[in-house]
Amino acid sequence: MSSALPLIDLARARTDARAVATQIDTACRDTGFLLVTGAGIDPAIINEARRASRSFFALPYPAKQAVARPHPSHIRGYSGIGTEALAQLEEHAVPPDLKELFDVGPPHVPADDDYYARAGASFTPNVWPVELPELQPALVTYFHAMADLAQRLAHLFALALDLPVTYFDPMIDRHISILRANYYPRQLTPPLPRQLRGGAHTDYTAYTILWQETVAGGLELLDRAGHWRAVPPVADSFVVNIGDSLARWTNDTWVSTMHRVVNPPPEVAATNDRLSLVFFFQPNYDAIIECIPTCQSAERPPRYAPIANGEFLAQKFADQQYVAT
Repeated sequence: MSSALPLIDLARARTDARAVATQIDTACRDTGFLLVTGAGIDPAIINEARRASRSFFALPYPAKQAVARPHPSHIRGYSGIGTEALAQLEEHAVPPDLKELFDVGPPHVPADDDYYARAGASFTPNVWPVELPELQPALVTYFHAMADLAQRLAHLFALALDLPVTYFDPMIDRHISILRANYYPRQLTPPLPRQLRGGAHTDYTAYTILWQETVAGGLELLDRAGHWRAVPPVADSFVVNIGDSLARWTNDTWVSTMHRVVNPPPEVAATNDRLSLVFFFQPNYDAIIECIPTCQSAERPPRYAPIANGEFLAQKFADQQYVAT
Protein backbone atom coordinates (compact mmCIF):
# COMPACT_ATOMS: atom_id res chain seq x y z
CA MET A 1 0.00 0.00 0.00
CA SER A 2 1.34 3.41 -0.91
CA SER A 3 2.26 5.91 1.78
CA ALA A 4 -0.23 8.50 0.52
CA LEU A 5 -3.78 8.33 -0.76
CA PRO A 6 -4.19 8.66 -4.52
CA LEU A 7 -5.07 12.13 -5.74
CA ILE A 8 -7.70 11.83 -8.47
CA ASP A 9 -8.55 14.78 -10.71
CA LEU A 10 -12.24 14.60 -11.55
CA ALA A 11 -11.86 17.34 -14.16
CA ARG A 12 -9.86 14.86 -16.23
CA ALA A 13 -12.96 12.66 -16.48
CA ARG A 14 -14.40 15.08 -19.04
CA THR A 15 -11.78 13.93 -21.54
CA ASP A 16 -10.63 10.53 -20.22
CA ALA A 17 -13.27 9.03 -17.96
CA ARG A 18 -11.89 5.51 -18.38
CA ALA A 19 -8.47 6.48 -16.99
CA VAL A 20 -10.08 8.18 -13.98
CA ALA A 21 -12.33 5.15 -13.39
CA THR A 22 -9.28 2.88 -13.40
CA GLN A 23 -7.64 5.07 -10.73
CA ILE A 24 -10.82 4.92 -8.68
CA ASP A 25 -11.06 1.14 -8.94
CA THR A 26 -7.48 0.70 -7.72
CA ALA A 27 -8.04 2.99 -4.73
CA CYS A 28 -11.35 1.36 -3.80
CA ARG A 29 -9.78 -2.11 -3.84
CA ASP A 30 -6.73 -0.93 -1.87
CA THR A 31 -7.94 1.30 0.99
CA GLY A 32 -11.46 2.36 0.00
CA PHE A 33 -10.18 5.95 0.41
CA LEU A 34 -9.24 8.52 -2.23
CA LEU A 35 -8.67 12.26 -2.49
CA VAL A 36 -10.51 14.02 -5.30
CA THR A 37 -9.70 17.37 -6.85
CA GLY A 38 -11.35 19.17 -9.75
CA ALA A 39 -14.78 18.65 -8.21
CA GLY A 40 -16.05 21.98 -9.50
CA ILE A 41 -17.50 23.12 -6.16
CA ASP A 42 -17.52 26.91 -5.74
CA PRO A 43 -15.17 27.72 -2.81
CA ALA A 44 -17.71 30.29 -1.62
CA ILE A 45 -20.21 27.47 -0.97
CA ILE A 46 -17.69 25.68 1.25
CA ASN A 47 -16.61 28.85 3.03
CA GLU A 48 -20.18 29.89 3.82
CA ALA A 49 -21.09 26.42 5.10
CA ARG A 50 -17.98 26.42 7.28
CA ARG A 51 -18.61 29.93 8.60
CA ALA A 52 -22.29 29.32 9.36
CA SER A 53 -21.54 25.97 11.03
CA ARG A 54 -18.91 27.49 13.28
CA SER A 55 -21.37 30.26 14.19
CA PHE A 56 -23.93 27.62 15.15
CA PHE A 57 -21.57 25.72 17.43
CA ALA A 58 -20.60 29.03 19.06
CA LEU A 59 -24.23 29.62 20.12
CA PRO A 60 -25.15 29.22 23.82
CA TYR A 61 -26.01 25.66 24.75
CA PRO A 62 -29.77 26.36 25.24
CA ALA A 63 -30.03 27.69 21.67
CA LYS A 64 -28.36 24.58 20.28
CA GLN A 65 -30.37 22.27 22.48
CA ALA A 66 -33.57 23.90 21.16
CA VAL A 67 -32.86 22.16 17.84
CA ALA A 68 -31.70 18.88 19.36
CA ARG A 69 -32.19 15.58 17.57
CA PRO A 70 -35.80 14.62 18.42
CA HIS A 71 -35.07 10.89 18.57
CA PRO A 72 -32.00 8.69 17.97
CA SER A 73 -33.57 7.38 14.76
CA HIS A 74 -34.29 10.91 13.46
CA ILE A 75 -30.88 12.04 12.21
CA ARG A 76 -31.62 15.76 12.20
CA GLY A 77 -30.50 18.73 14.25
CA TYR A 78 -28.07 19.04 17.12
CA SER A 79 -26.33 16.42 19.23
CA GLY A 80 -23.93 17.41 21.96
CA ILE A 81 -20.78 15.94 23.40
CA GLY A 82 -21.37 12.48 24.84
CA THR A 83 -24.35 11.55 22.67
CA GLU A 84 -22.55 9.32 20.19
CA ALA A 85 -19.89 6.62 20.42
CA LEU A 86 -19.00 5.54 16.91
CA ALA A 87 -16.68 2.74 18.00
CA GLN A 88 -19.68 0.99 19.56
CA LEU A 89 -20.85 0.28 16.02
CA GLU A 90 -17.93 -2.13 15.98
CA GLU A 91 -18.82 -3.49 19.45
CA HIS A 92 -15.92 -1.77 21.17
CA ALA A 93 -16.75 -0.54 24.69
CA VAL A 94 -15.36 2.99 24.74
CA PRO A 95 -16.33 6.38 26.21
CA PRO A 96 -18.47 8.63 23.99
CA ASP A 97 -16.91 10.77 21.29
CA LEU A 98 -15.62 14.27 22.00
CA LYS A 99 -17.63 16.19 19.44
CA GLU A 100 -20.80 18.11 18.73
CA LEU A 101 -22.72 17.68 15.50
CA PHE A 102 -25.54 19.11 13.42
CA ASP A 103 -27.35 16.95 10.87
CA VAL A 104 -29.31 17.94 7.77
CA GLY A 105 -31.38 15.58 5.63
CA PRO A 106 -32.80 16.03 2.14
CA PRO A 107 -34.47 19.47 1.93
CA HIS A 108 -37.72 20.29 0.11
CA VAL A 109 -39.30 16.86 0.51
CA PRO A 110 -42.72 16.54 -1.22
CA ALA A 111 -45.52 16.06 1.29
CA ASP A 112 -47.86 14.06 -0.95
CA ASP A 113 -45.62 11.31 -2.35
CA ASP A 114 -46.07 7.74 -1.09
CA TYR A 115 -42.36 6.97 -1.46
CA TYR A 116 -41.38 9.67 1.01
CA ALA A 117 -44.12 8.61 3.41
CA ARG A 118 -42.94 4.97 3.35
CA ALA A 119 -39.37 6.01 4.02
CA GLY A 120 -40.41 7.43 7.38
CA ALA A 121 -37.56 8.85 9.44
CA SER A 122 -35.32 9.03 6.36
CA PHE A 123 -37.23 12.17 5.36
CA THR A 124 -37.90 13.66 8.78
CA PRO A 125 -38.13 17.47 8.47
CA ASN A 126 -34.98 19.42 9.16
CA VAL A 127 -34.78 21.72 12.18
CA TRP A 128 -33.10 25.13 12.17
CA PRO A 129 -32.11 27.59 14.92
CA VAL A 130 -34.07 30.85 14.89
CA GLU A 131 -31.01 32.66 16.27
CA LEU A 132 -28.99 31.92 13.13
CA PRO A 133 -31.14 32.28 9.97
CA GLU A 134 -28.09 32.08 7.67
CA LEU A 135 -27.40 28.46 8.67
CA GLN A 136 -30.27 27.01 6.61
CA PRO A 137 -29.37 28.51 3.21
CA ALA A 138 -25.66 27.81 3.75
CA LEU A 139 -26.12 24.12 4.56
CA VAL A 140 -28.94 23.52 2.05
CA THR A 141 -26.74 24.97 -0.72
CA TYR A 142 -23.84 22.78 0.42
CA PHE A 143 -26.14 19.73 0.58
CA HIS A 144 -27.19 20.22 -3.05
CA ALA A 145 -23.57 20.75 -4.16
CA MET A 146 -22.51 17.51 -2.48
CA ALA A 147 -25.50 15.60 -3.89
CA ASP A 148 -24.50 16.72 -7.37
CA LEU A 149 -20.89 15.64 -6.77
CA ALA A 150 -22.04 12.30 -5.35
CA GLN A 151 -24.15 11.57 -8.41
CA ARG A 152 -21.25 12.43 -10.72
CA LEU A 153 -19.07 10.06 -8.71
CA ALA A 154 -21.72 7.35 -9.12
CA HIS A 155 -21.18 7.47 -12.89
CA LEU A 156 -17.43 7.03 -12.48
CA PHE A 157 -17.95 4.25 -9.94
CA ALA A 158 -20.19 2.42 -12.40
CA LEU A 159 -17.58 2.77 -15.11
CA ALA A 160 -14.90 1.51 -12.70
CA LEU A 161 -17.03 -1.60 -12.05
CA ASP A 162 -17.49 -2.28 -15.79
CA LEU A 163 -21.15 -1.33 -15.62
CA PRO A 164 -23.18 1.08 -17.78
CA VAL A 165 -22.44 4.62 -16.65
CA THR A 166 -26.06 5.15 -15.53
CA TYR A 167 -26.31 1.80 -13.69
CA PHE A 168 -26.84 3.36 -10.25
CA ASP A 169 -29.12 6.22 -11.39
CA PRO A 170 -32.48 4.51 -10.66
CA MET A 171 -31.23 3.61 -7.18
CA ILE A 172 -30.03 7.08 -6.15
CA ASP A 173 -32.56 9.46 -7.71
CA ARG A 174 -34.40 9.85 -4.37
CA HIS A 175 -31.45 9.29 -2.07
CA ILE A 176 -31.67 9.56 1.72
CA SER A 177 -28.32 11.22 2.32
CA ILE A 178 -27.28 13.18 5.40
CA LEU A 179 -25.03 16.22 5.67
CA ARG A 180 -23.27 16.50 9.01
CA ALA A 181 -21.26 19.37 10.44
CA ASN A 182 -18.87 17.87 13.00
CA TYR A 183 -17.35 20.20 15.60
CA TYR A 184 -14.50 19.01 17.79
CA PRO A 185 -14.07 21.55 20.61
CA ARG A 186 -10.92 22.40 22.49
CA GLN A 187 -10.05 19.84 25.13
CA LEU A 188 -9.74 21.73 28.41
CA THR A 189 -9.52 18.48 30.40
CA PRO A 190 -7.71 15.29 29.36
CA PRO A 191 -9.81 12.70 27.52
CA LEU A 192 -10.78 9.52 29.31
CA PRO A 193 -8.77 6.39 28.48
CA ARG A 194 -9.51 5.29 24.86
CA GLN A 195 -11.72 8.35 24.31
CA LEU A 196 -11.32 10.01 20.90
CA ARG A 197 -12.89 12.80 18.91
CA GLY A 198 -14.43 10.08 16.75
CA GLY A 199 -14.10 6.39 17.61
CA ALA A 200 -12.96 3.75 15.15
CA HIS A 201 -15.75 2.69 12.77
CA THR A 202 -16.74 2.05 9.19
CA ASP A 203 -19.39 4.16 7.49
CA TYR A 204 -22.73 2.58 6.64
CA THR A 205 -23.11 4.72 3.56
CA ALA A 206 -22.64 3.92 -0.08
CA TYR A 207 -19.83 6.45 0.14
CA THR A 208 -18.88 9.53 2.13
CA ILE A 209 -17.55 12.89 0.94
CA LEU A 210 -15.54 14.81 3.55
CA TRP A 211 -14.18 18.32 3.72
CA GLN A 212 -11.87 18.94 6.65
CA GLU A 213 -10.04 21.88 8.16
CA THR A 214 -6.25 21.92 8.21
CA VAL A 215 -5.64 21.52 11.94
CA ALA A 216 -4.11 18.87 14.20
CA GLY A 217 -6.22 16.03 15.53
CA GLY A 218 -7.72 14.66 12.35
CA LEU A 219 -8.75 11.66 10.32
CA GLU A 220 -6.85 8.35 10.35
CA LEU A 221 -7.51 5.09 8.50
CA LEU A 222 -6.52 1.55 9.41
CA ASP A 223 -4.43 0.03 6.63
CA ARG A 224 -4.20 -3.64 5.67
CA ALA A 225 -1.09 -4.07 7.80
CA GLY A 226 -3.03 -2.98 10.88
CA HIS A 227 -1.39 0.45 11.14
CA TRP A 228 -3.23 3.72 11.64
CA ARG A 229 -2.36 6.25 8.92
CA ALA A 230 -3.15 9.95 8.93
CA VAL A 231 -5.34 11.34 6.15
CA PRO A 232 -4.09 14.93 6.13
CA PRO A 233 -6.10 17.66 4.44
CA VAL A 234 -5.03 18.55 0.91
CA ALA A 235 -5.91 21.97 -0.46
CA ASP A 236 -8.92 22.08 -2.80
CA SER A 237 -9.75 18.42 -2.33
CA PHE A 238 -12.33 16.16 -0.72
CA VAL A 239 -11.76 12.82 0.96
CA VAL A 240 -14.06 10.13 -0.46
CA ASN A 241 -14.38 6.77 1.27
CA ILE A 242 -16.39 3.67 0.47
CA GLY A 243 -19.06 2.67 3.00
CA ASP A 244 -20.55 -0.62 4.06
CA SER A 245 -23.44 -0.69 1.59
CA LEU A 246 -21.26 -0.15 -1.50
CA ALA A 247 -18.75 -2.70 -0.22
CA ARG A 248 -21.66 -5.13 0.11
CA TRP A 249 -22.89 -4.17 -3.38
CA THR A 250 -19.46 -5.03 -4.80
CA ASN A 251 -19.20 -8.36 -2.95
CA ASP A 252 -16.35 -6.80 -0.93
CA THR A 253 -14.36 -6.16 -4.11
CA TRP A 254 -14.20 -2.59 -2.82
CA VAL A 255 -13.44 -2.16 0.87
CA SER A 256 -15.11 -0.18 3.63
CA THR A 257 -12.15 0.72 5.82
CA MET A 258 -12.06 1.40 9.55
CA HIS A 259 -11.25 5.01 10.36
CA ARG A 260 -11.27 7.38 13.33
CA VAL A 261 -10.69 11.00 14.37
CA VAL A 262 -7.85 11.31 16.86
CA ASN A 263 -7.29 13.84 19.62
CA PRO A 264 -4.90 16.76 19.10
CA PRO A 265 -1.49 16.55 20.78
CA PRO A 266 -1.75 17.37 24.52
CA GLU A 267 0.41 20.46 24.14
CA VAL A 268 -2.15 22.11 21.82
CA ALA A 269 -5.40 20.42 22.92
CA ALA A 270 -6.56 23.38 25.02
CA THR A 271 -6.38 25.76 22.03
CA ASN A 272 -7.22 23.41 19.17
CA ASP A 273 -10.71 22.99 17.76
CA ARG A 274 -11.74 21.53 14.41
CA LEU A 275 -14.68 21.48 12.00
CA SER A 276 -15.47 19.01 9.24
CA LEU A 277 -18.35 18.81 6.78
CA VAL A 278 -19.40 15.24 6.00
CA PHE A 279 -21.84 14.15 3.30
CA PHE A 280 -23.06 10.61 3.87
CA PHE A 281 -24.39 9.56 0.47
CA GLN A 282 -27.13 6.96 0.82
CA PRO A 283 -29.04 5.25 -2.00
CA ASN A 284 -32.82 5.36 -2.18
CA TYR A 285 -34.68 3.93 0.79
CA ASP A 286 -36.03 1.04 -1.30
CA ALA A 287 -32.88 0.42 -3.38
CA ILE A 288 -31.93 -3.25 -3.23
CA ILE A 289 -28.35 -3.79 -2.15
CA GLU A 290 -27.41 -6.98 -3.95
CA CYS A 291 -24.27 -8.28 -5.58
CA ILE A 292 -23.38 -6.38 -8.74
CA PRO A 293 -23.16 -8.72 -11.75
CA THR A 294 -19.54 -7.82 -12.52
CA CYS A 295 -18.48 -8.61 -8.94
CA GLN A 296 -19.51 -12.25 -8.87
CA SER A 297 -18.60 -15.49 -10.63
CA ALA A 298 -18.83 -19.24 -10.13
CA GLU A 299 -15.61 -19.04 -8.14
CA ARG A 300 -16.76 -15.95 -6.21
CA PRO A 301 -20.50 -16.22 -5.51
CA PRO A 302 -22.42 -13.47 -3.70
CA ARG A 303 -21.51 -13.25 -0.02
CA TYR A 304 -24.66 -11.45 1.12
CA ALA A 305 -28.37 -11.83 0.61
CA PRO A 306 -30.16 -8.92 -1.10
CA ILE A 307 -31.53 -6.31 1.30
CA ALA A 308 -33.37 -3.01 0.91
CA ASN A 309 -31.20 -0.05 1.85
CA GLY A 310 -33.73 1.17 4.41
CA GLU A 311 -33.67 -2.18 6.18
CA PHE A 312 -29.88 -2.30 6.03
CA LEU A 313 -29.65 1.13 7.65
CA ALA A 314 -32.21 0.24 10.31
CA GLN A 315 -30.03 -2.68 11.36
CA LYS A 316 -26.96 -0.45 11.52
CA PHE A 317 -28.71 2.30 13.51
CA ALA A 318 -30.09 -0.28 15.96
CA ASP A 319 -26.51 -1.35 16.70
CA GLN A 320 -25.34 2.18 17.51
CA GLN A 321 -25.49 3.14 21.16
CA TYR A 322 -26.42 6.59 22.46
CA VAL A 323 -25.63 7.69 25.97
CA ALA A 324 -27.12 10.53 27.95
CA THR A 325 -25.36 13.89 27.97
